[in-house]
Amino acid sequence: MAFMDFRTHLRGRLAGGRAAVDEKRAPRSQGFSERFADFKKTLKYMWTPVMLTLPIIYSVAIAFLILDFFVTAYMWICFPLYKVPLVRRRDYIQIDRERMPYLRPYQKLNCLYCSYGNGVLAYASEIAARTEAYWCPIKHEKDPVAKHKYYDDFLEYGDDCDFSKKWSQNRYKLTEGKVKTKPRINNKGVKRQK
Repeated sequence: MAFMDFRTHLRGRLAGGRAAVDEKRAPRSQGFSERFADFKKTLKYMWTPVMLTLPIIYSVAIAFLILDFFVTAYMWICFPLYKVPLVRRRDYIQIDRERMPYLRPYQKLNCLYCSYGNGVLAYASEIAARTEAYWCPIKHEKDPVAKHKYYDDFLEYGDDCDFSKKWSQNRYKLTEGKVKTKPRINNKGVKRQK
């Protein structure tokens, strides 16, 4: 209890001394002082809940890097074979917000992380969407919450009327007219359960 009283007394003395020193400083140095005080408040706020989660948050960057590498390799190897147009990576991964001068260094790092992470996920999602549009352009029984731009052109769930023709039309559209082949399908129909 006495130690806490001493700390409170010492903080009060130090704050009073700082105020006297700050009054004597030139106006130019007040900007730094205010920024440093703001930084200290931020650290005080962030210390317990946020700082403990930083290793967990930033460890996901490893997963983003691995995903980026493998999805890009998959696209460069497989899409030319399927004649599916390549996805332009720079359209999805845009890293530019950290160049804003009014952000603090830790905010710039956070913006860099979020820009890269969300960009990689959008890039991978576009590659997966084109893959699905090429290999399995059939709608789900229930519409998914997040649909990609190719989904509305997919074949209806359970619609086997002109299936082969519609499938070929989807591939033709996706590959911009480069693929005219029909997929191999089972034309025997669905076996009925007794």
